[in-house]
Formats: sequence, C-alpha cells, structure tokens
Amino acid sequence: MDKPLHNIWPALISSLQATSTLSTTTTTPPPPPPPLQTCRPWSSDPKDPIEHRKRLINGRAFSQSFLVTYQAAARKRVWLRARSLLLYQPPPIPVLNKTLPQNSTTLLILLLLTLNTFYATYDLTWTLLDVSTIFPDRAGLLFASNLPWLYLFASKNHPVNHLTGYSYENLNILHRRLGEIMCLLALIHAVGMFGLWYCYLLPIGLSLWNFLTHPVVYLGLLAFMCYETLYFTSLASFREWWYEVFLGTHVLLQTGALVFLFLHYHTARPYVAVALLIFLLDRLLFRILLKSKSIRADLTITEDRQTILLSANWPLTQNHWSTPLNNNLSSGWQPTSHIFLTIPSLAPKHIIQAHPFTIASAAPDKNNPHAWFNLLIRAHGGFTRDLLTHAQHHPTTQIRLDGPYGSLHALHTLQTSDTSVVIAGGSGIAVAYPLLWSLLHESRNRDTEETVIMSNRRKVALIWVIQHTSHVSWLGRERLDELEELGLSLHIPSPTKEAGRPDVGKLVREVVGEGHEHERVGVVVSGPDGLNRGVRNTCASMAWEGVDVRVVVEKYGW
Repeated sequence: MDKPLHNIWPALISSLQATSTLSTTTTTPPPPPPPLQTCRPWSSDPKDPIEHRKRLINGRAFSQSFLVTYQAAARKRVWLRARSLLLYQPPPIPVLNKTLPQNSTTLLILLLLTLNTFYATYDLTWTLLDVSTIFPDRAGLLFASNLPWLYLFASKNHPVNHLTGYSYENLNILHRRLGEIMCLLALIHAVGMFGLWYCYLLPIGLSLWNFLTHPVVYLGLLAFMCYETLYFTSLASFREWWYEVFLGTHVLLQTGALVFLFLHYHTARPYVAVALLIFLLDRLLFRILLKSKSIRADLTITEDRQTILLSANWPLTQNHWSTPLNNNLSSGWQPTSHIFLTIPSLAPKHIIQAHPFTIASAAPDKNNPHAWFNLLIRAHGGFTRDLLTHAQHHPTTQIRLDGPYGSLHALHTLQTSDTSVVIAGGSGIAVAYPLLWSLLHESRNRDTEETVIMSNRRKVALIWVIQHTSHVSWLGRERLDELEELGLSLHIPSPTKEAGRPDVGKLVREVVGEGHEHERVGVVVSGPDGLNRGVRNTCASMAWEGVDVRVVVEKYGW
C-alpha cells in the first residue's frame, strides 16, 4: 500500500537542505558574461547623416590633397634631376684639352649641327653625281646662310640679348661653335669642288691650273683660307698665349673673308650684306658712337706688385632717350657689368685693341649723382704687362671705355633665393663685390612686403679663393667688414700658394647646410675654368639630391 503524499515532503526538504550545505563548500561559478553589443555601422544610422557626409568629404579631401602633394613632389624631383643632368659639365677632352660646356649647351649645339646636317643631306641619293655636285653646293649655301647668325652671336649689341635675358658673353659660345660648323661646311664645299673638277672637268680637258685661276675658284679659295685661319687663331690655347694676335687677325681676316666671299658667287651676296650690316651697326654705331667714353684715370699698383687698380670718377648724366642698346657709362652701370678697355698711350698696337674687364666697384646709387669707377687688372702678359710697366712711371693715363655690357641675371638669381652663395676665384672678386653690395644694400630701398620678407630670411655667403694673403688688399679689409656688418658670411680659405687648392665643393655644401629641400639656393661663381666647373658640378649633384639650386657662371670673352 502506498504511503500518503504528505509523508514525502519531509524527506524532500531534508534532501534539499543536504544539497545546499554541500554547495557552500564548492567554488562559486563566475557570472555569465554580459551579452555582446553589436556595433551598428554609423552609415546606417539615420540619426547621423550630416556627420557621415562630413567624414566622407574629409576623407576624400585628404586623399586628394595627399595625391596632389605627392604628384607635385614627384614632378619636382623629376625636374630637379633633369636640371642636374643638364647642369653637369664634363671634364675636358684629354688629348685635345678642349673644354666642354655644360650638357644643356651641348644639346643646343647638337641641335644646331643636326639642323645643318638635315638641310645638307635632305633627299640625296648619294650617287657620285650627288656627292660631287649637290652635296658640296648645299654645304656652300649653308655656309653663306649661317653667316648673319655668326655675326649676330658675335656682336655685343643685338636684340637676342634682351629677348633671352642673357648677355652676349653667354651666347658667345654659339658664335664659336657655329664658326666651327661653318669651317667644316667650307671644307666640304672646297673638297667637293675639287672632286667635281677631277671627276667631270679633267676628263674633258680642263687642267688644274685653268681650274684654279678661274675667278670663282680662286676667290672662293681666298675666302676659305681666311676662314680656316680664323678658326685656328680662335682656338682657346692660341687666345690664351697670343691674345693680341687673336684680336688683330680676327678683325682683319674676317673683313677680307667678307670681301672675297661677296665676289666669289652671287648667291652669297645677300648674306654677306646682312652680316656686314650687323658688324657695322655693332662696331660703328653702338660701340664707337653711342657707348664709348674717354676719360683720364688713375693707376695704382697694389701690395702684390702684380695688380693694377684703375680708378676714375665722373658726374652722372640723365639719358632721356635711354634704351638697353644705347646705355653708356655716363649714366652708370649695373652689378656684374663689364667694359672693353683701350689705352692708346701704351703703344701704337694698342690703339685698336679692346680688352674686357669687370667693373669692380659698386653700381652707382640712384640717389648719388656721381659715379666711382674701379677696375682690377691682374698683370699676365701682353697688354696687362705693358699696363703694369706704364703704371710704374705714370700715375694717370687717358683711357677709352666701351660699355657697359652684361645682364642682371646673376643678381635676380640671388634676389629670389633663400640662400645666396657667391664664389670668387682671385680677381673674380670684381664680379662678387658689386653683386653682394647690391644684394645687401637693397634693404635701404625696400618697396614691397615681399622684398622685406625675402631680405630678412635670406642667407648670404661669400667664398673667396686667393693665391696670396696680400690679394685681400685688392678689395680692402674695410669693405669686407662693411659687408659682414650687413649680414655677409665670409669664407676665405688658406691661400692656395700655401695650402693648395681648397675643396670648393665641400665648402659650398658646408655653407648651404642641410635641410634645404623646401628652399631655393642661388649660386654665382666667377673664376678660372676649373673652379667654375667644380662649383657647377657640385650644384648639379645637390640638384640630383633634391635641392632647388640655380647656378650662374659669370665669364666673358671678346
């Protein structure tokens, strides 16, 4: 018989109590983790559409800004490396000892050569008939058609200077290289004409004597000999050793060559006429009538006994009809300007000689009605040696000045740079001092806020390489001190006669310093060819590394 139901409860309660007592002796299990909160995408939240749109816009703007900045930096890097390659100047050719220009100039000369080659060889079949008749005839025609350009690049006063912003001395290399191309064209023309005689005229009975005595032939040969002699007397080594001979032969031979070429063949006459017109305008109108000035100058020998300081002064005049082509020294000059000096009293041969020198004094102040003119002339040989001998016995002499010539390209490069470095080798200080004086004194005539900001943040340095300590007297310690007071950082390495040639490239890098990726560096150098090339290639290396550096080489010639 079953137990009643109410009798089960006591036993069940006792069992539950026993279980509770047992559970108190065991470890309490950890509470269950809170339920995970699912993250709602904010884009799906209808309560934040404006915030969502702002985030999208800001993200896109950042991406676009980053992309634009990256592309600009990449373009700048590519441009700087291209500039580095164009700026580099190879070493001289070992055997010929021929100085090569920077790569950009070489490319321009190669383009000129390519144009002449194209016109000389276009549509030729290269048969014996074409090679002996058409090819040399084209070479002769190209020679004549290049003649006006040859004289234009050689002239000191022409519109190309003002169209390009470069003075004639920067374009003079085109004159020399074009002259070499023309001499090659003349040689091809002459050899081809002899080939024509040998292949076609000799078989029909025309002797060599009859061929040579024909007016067209012997006049052409005379012109050919004049131009080829011009080429050999224009080589750098010849100019260096016999500069006065180069000056005299250059004028006489090119005059005779124009006459012979004019009489040689009628198709050359228009080109000869244009070339002669350019020569006469440059020589007679501008250089003698408009830009010539005669004055008496003082001659002082400096401490080293090998350098002459030529000084003169005159009141400035206002030229109401002044143009870049007829500016003369009576109305002043600009920094880095140079002149051509003639001193007839030295010797009869010097009456027709004009020698280039940079004006070593600061450009006249527009508020000062007087000009103070100085030239630093280092005695080497010929004219400068004769002048040194003359100065030992005559404290004054009559001089004739032709000028001023030059451009403001170097000054503008320094003015638009955050760091401006000028390197002078020896008498190259004649270029450096007027530049630095103008650059450091511009604060007196500040006209714009941009000029004020640029002048305040600009770093200006001078590296002057000298052979002897006495060469500091060329400029004077007081002038250097004045420039240092205006903020110039002056670096004069140990004289080369004592310590050897300094590492100018290392000096330039030390002066420029590090961290100039976002600044512009302007460098102007004036000195011997080796110094100029070393500085140029150092700057090319810096441009390859990402420095925005610009270089101006101040060098002039006749």
